[in-house]
Amino acid sequence: MSYRPSWLTFGRYAAVTTAMTTVLVALGVYTSGTGSGLACQAQWPLCSDQLIPTLTINPDFIEWFHRVWAMVTGFLIIGLAGWTWVGNRSRRTRIAATLAVVILPVQIVVGAITVTVGGLVPGGYTVSTHAAHLIVALLIVTLLGVVLLGRPDEGGDGGGDGTAATGPRTLRIAAGAGLGGVLLGALFSRAVPLVTYSPGAQAAFYLCSVVGYLGLLALVLQTPAAAIPDRTARRVRTLAAVGLAALFVTLLLGRDLVIYPGFWEGVNRVLLAVVVVATAAAGGTLVGSDRPPESGSGSVGGAASRGE
Repeated sequence: MSYRPSWLTFGRYAAVTTAMTTVLVALGVYTSGTGSGLACQAQWPLCSDQLIPTLTINPDFIEWFHRVWAMVTGFLIIGLAGWTWVGNRSRRTRIAATLAVVILPVQIVVGAITVTVGGLVPGGYTVSTHAAHLIVALLIVTLLGVVLLGRPDEGGDGGGDGTAATGPRTLRIAAGAGLGGVLLGALFSRAVPLVTYSPGAQAAFYLCSVVGYLGLLALVLQTPAAAIPDRTARRVRTLAAVGLAALFVTLLLGRDLVIYPGFWEGVNRVLLAVVVVATAAAGGTLVGSDRPPESGSGSVGGAASRGE
């Protein structure tokens, strides 16, 4: 007998967990950008000698809210990992969810150092802890993406790493999400000076860009099993992987981790252009990919032709 409500499927739980983590990245960037990480009198887990600070919009509250969101998200990640071990999940799904839990304490410790020892450094945070905090956060997002964006029919409850081939339409949606997220993020990017790179703009950049990142990750993960010609699948996956790698570096350059003269601004713009071109090319390659291939032009879909 299951006490789990019928609407609570593995896929929905994984989607909520991934969405919470994505928002957490944006909240972390906003908290850092406003200098609120230096609030709470450099205390952790207390905030200015209180468990709950004054509930008004002030640096203490922003930092405290970020911590609470992180705590809830952390418990969701732990629950997701547990679910992969009690359900009919693939080895890859279980490993990804478990690794997210394994490195979660690292993220917590680095975050605590950032707002205590790092926060005591005159002028702001230390570069090393700041960079580590962002990199580990992106790694957790990637691992959750692996859990969420695998083959969707495993386990029979609407989520997980299933065996059915992904359709071209699903891949086109992923490409659209990737391109849309990247383009929206670019509007707020420090590489495209359309708006002041304020804390709010920084948070918007990361929120949109991580959505684009997940779209590209979906292409990398799902294309090999898609019901499309092998040649098309290889090209789409290669383009998505190039865009994903360039976007990862762009996300690092989006933080104030390096002095940002003209050289780094140019590098950031080139990488952003690579992301846009690679993502658009992957989406363009998928246009018409659901049409039956001509005889002798290659087999269809990795899953069908390879017996996966």
